[in-house]
Amino acid sequence: MSEEAEVSRKVAKGFQMIAFQRHRYPGVKGWELKKTLGKEFIKIVEIMNSEVDKLGLKVKIVHETGEERAEPSEEELESARFFLIFKNPPSPRDVEASGLRIDDLSVLAASLAYIISRQGKIPRKDLEQLLREKFPKWKVELNLDRFIRRGYLIEDKDDLVYVGWRTKAEVDERTLLSLVLAGTPS
Repeated sequence: MSEEAEVSRKVAKGFQMIAFQRHRYPGVKGWELKKTLGKEFIKIVEIMNSEVDKLGLKVKIVHETGEERAEPSEEELESARFFLIFKNPPSPRDVEASGLRIDDLSVLAASLAYIISRQGKIPRKDLEQLLREKFPKWKVELNLDRFIRRGYLIEDKDDLVYVGWRTKAEVDERTLLSLVLAGTPS
C-alpha cells in the first residue's frame, strides 16, 4: 500500500473514531488515536481537520482542564479529548439536531450565564433556586443532573457547580453572555 493510501486510510479511521460517540462523552481520547493511528497521530488529525473544514466543522482538542494550549506536550495530547464541533456558531436548525429541547437548552444557558457571572462557581442550591423561578422543580433537577453527566457542568463534593470541560469546548462564553445581556431590558 502506498504512503498516500495509508494516510487516507488513517484519516478515515480517525474521523470514524472522533465522529461516532462510543462512550458517555463525544469524541475520543488522544491515547486511543495514538494506539490506532500510530505515533504521528497529530499529523493525521491536522490532515483530517483540513478535510472536515470543507464541511464547516473542525477538530477541537480539549485538555482535561478544559483549556486549549498553544504547544501541548505529547503527554497532554494523549490525555486530551478530540471531537468535532461546528466551525461557525450553529444555526437554530443545528441546535435542534442536538437532541435537546429548547427549554432544556434554556436551563443550560441560564445556568451557564449565572455561574459565569459568579466567577465560575456557585452552590447547587443557589443555582436550583434561581432556575425554579422560571422552570418546574423536576425539570431543573433532571437537567442539572443531565448536564453534569454530559460534562457541561461539574459538581464537586461540596455541592459547588462549575462550568464543565464540554462547555469550555463547545460554548463561546462571551457570546452567550452578550446574548443574555442583550435580551434583558435596560
